[in-house]
Amino acid sequence: MDFDLVVRKGNVVTASDIWYDCDIGIKNGKIVAVACSLPAQDGVGVIDAEGAFITPGGIDTHVHLSQMYEASVSSLMKTQITNGKIPDLANYTNDTYETGTRSAVAGGTTTVITFASQLRNDESLVPVLEEYSKLADGQSYCDYGFHMILSNPTKYILENELSMIVEKYGITSVKIYMTYKAFQLRDYEILDVMHAARRVGITTMVHAENADVIDWMTEHLEEQGMTAPYHHGTSRPPIVEAEATNRAIVLAELMDTPILLVHISGAHATKVIRDAQTRLLPVHGETCPQYLFLLADSMKKEGFEGARCVCSPPIREEPADQEAIWTGIKNGTFTTLSSDHAPIIFDHPDGKQRGLAHGGGPQGKFQYIPNGLPGVETRIPLLWSGGVLTGRITPQKFVEITSTNPAKLYGLTNKGTIGPGFDADLTIWYPQEGFKPFKLTNEMLHHAIDYTPFEGIEFKNWPRYTIVRGKLVFKEGQVIGKLGYGQYQRRGKSTLSGPRDQWLSEWRPVYPMN
Repeated sequence: MDFDLVVRKGNVVTASDIWYDCDIGIKNGKIVAVACSLPAQDGVGVIDAEGAFITPGGIDTHVHLSQMYEASVSSLMKTQITNGKIPDLANYTNDTYETGTRSAVAGGTTTVITFASQLRNDESLVPVLEEYSKLADGQSYCDYGFHMILSNPTKYILENELSMIVEKYGITSVKIYMTYKAFQLRDYEILDVMHAARRVGITTMVHAENADVIDWMTEHLEEQGMTAPYHHGTSRPPIVEAEATNRAIVLAELMDTPILLVHISGAHATKVIRDAQTRLLPVHGETCPQYLFLLADSMKKEGFEGARCVCSPPIREEPADQEAIWTGIKNGTFTTLSSDHAPIIFDHPDGKQRGLAHGGGPQGKFQYIPNGLPGVETRIPLLWSGGVLTGRITPQKFVEITSTNPAKLYGLTNKGTIGPGFDADLTIWYPQEGFKPFKLTNEMLHHAIDYTPFEGIEFKNWPRYTIVRGKLVFKEGQVIGKLGYGQYQRRGKSTLSGPRDQWLSEWRPVYPMN
């Protein structure tokens, strides 16, 4: 048979099955055959999996690269985005598309969906998308796409530009925030966004935390001198996430539109999502590795060191919250597991050190610490090592939440599984019997950040090879792919649950004629 590459003798995993001792035939970047003992002509490239597992390339649908996080970020960063380049990397505080996707492929991820972030004063989405496109074009080792963050959802944008980004750019998801002053939308604005999203058939992603409670708690904690990084979690107890999660679901049910609750961290919010799904609402959940493998004592390190683990929602205090997240993965409450790779350099005055610039002594003030953790490279290995190899989840469940479901939810119809006609995106693991476990250090990783929150965790396996559309881009610890090989992915609409045409009153949405 005519192949460009054959991967031999692997245990091929999909979301439903494991095919043992199989070969995968690849031609022109596509999988064309999966079978035992595939015949191949002389000169065809061959990778021997040596009996190891082969999973679909990871799809990480929550990755922040080359992005402004807050209005307080220096004006220099806005200039960098406007110019479509980053001239001063010495003063840049997060991963670029080059460093972030380099890290992604080193961890078995072959597609990332990043964020094009509208700021409050942006009156159109077009310049925003053009700026982010310039930053990503030719700068990615893996395939990529965009979500649109909406922080200024004007009537013009919702009635005209939202359909435009679907048709012109193939962007079929938007993200909104219920917290953070730079991005927060009121319930009225959230309803506006959901109303428009339903009209054009796209998925609304929601960061759900009650902003007023957080602000109130933060002010009163500061009055009491409770400003250390650990108290970031004190200001955001689980009920703060659960209330906003419930409110987002109420608004979505009123509008009869699908939503995804992102980076769910604890048992309260997980139960709210599960209850909504039991009522057959089109509600999806996303969680992240930090809520599976870390607890809040990671923010209790001496002095300001706990700032490395400050993210929102915070890493939780109780092991019961961790167990609830594992249960939510196993029972399907969580549609996807993403990294929420929001990388901020620790040792930089515009990085995590901003938390020391407003007083508070050596412990700083948590409210000024940029929220977010690096994790795009560790997402896949953490879940494989700490989930599959410990028996907490099956290999099939691993594939479902790291690749197949993300592809379905975000309209990546050519990705997410191993089968004829799909992109040849593959993660090939080491044969388990010969792998020597190791404890992770940041120096082993390929991002541009000076720490990992998962330092010291033992890994029982790691991706040996990463293949993107038939090309080997990572091999045995080395990124060997070509910068710029990654392609922009136009996406279709979600193939998961959508509107039900069930209403809470006599009201129905009426849309203007275009």
